[in-house]
Parts: sequence; structure tokens; C-alpha cells
Amino acid sequence: MTIDEIITFVSGFDGVLTLTPAPGDEWPELSWGDAFFYYSPDGVVPTNVQPFATVVTKNYPGDETSRLDRPDTFRVNIHAGKEEFTRQLGRSPREAARTDVDAAVTDTVIAHPVYGNAGWLAVVNPASKTGEVTRELLGTAYRLARSRFERKAESSRE
Repeated sequence: MTIDEIITFVSGFDGVLTLTPAPGDEWPELSWGDAFFYYSPDGVVPTNVQPFATVVTKNYPGDETSRLDRPDTFRVNIHAGKEEFTRQLGRSPREAARTDVDAAVTDTVIAHPVYGNAGWLAVVNPASKTGEVTRELLGTAYRLARSRFERKAESSRE
């Protein structure tokens, strides 16, 4: 899978806002070249909601273990939730921190090296082994984000 394929796939879900910061826009330089996916049917970047998935192309401060400074390396980060996290990895998000997992391994579903304890999964350079599961996980994250949005909208109408 390429970054463009992931962006096209996720952007095809109804109500998704895809943010791809670039030079000259309002977003921090560190985020340039990355992609952030929100469920936002009004097309406005939410101010109080995290994206449900991201694609990062470089190391961020405190998040260097995936070694994204290697050529042609990126990581897909997916807020899959507790149930899907446990199904994929055989352990709960609370047990996410494991020193026996190389966060730089490619084409493998892993706990996100920083946000795994919050139910985030990650895949560095998804390819033949993880392409399909990455799509499935992105769909799960989208449905969870949409459901959270709809619950919040419903409770604000009551």
C-alpha cells in the first residue's frame, strides 16, 4: 500500500475530512507530508477530537522507535479501539507496552509505540501481509469515530 492509496481509501468514507498539511498552510511544519483523518461531515477540522487514523512519514519527538527516518518509510496509525486491539494482538491495550516487539518492523500490525495503551494500532509500510487487515482496521476506526460523533450529536440535542 502506498500513502496515496491509503488517503484515497479512507477519504472515500462518507463524512471523512482528510487533512494533508503542506508548506504554506496553517499547520506546523512537522506535520507537512503526513495525513490526518477525521469524521467531520461538516468538513471543518474538529478542535476537540483526535483523528481516527493518521499516516506519518517522519519521527515525532518522543516517537522515534519506528525509525521513520529510513527512506520510503511511513506508519499508519489507527484508533481501532479496545476490542479490535485485543483481537489483533491477543492482549488488551493496557498491556500494550512490550519490549519484545520491534516498533520498526514493517508489514506487521503492532501496538502503536506511544498510544497503544489507548487502543491505537500501527503498521509500518503495510504491504502484502497487512494490506487487507489495514483496510479493515481503518474501516473499524472510521465506524467508531462516526459512532462517537453521532452519540455526541444526539446527546447535545436532548
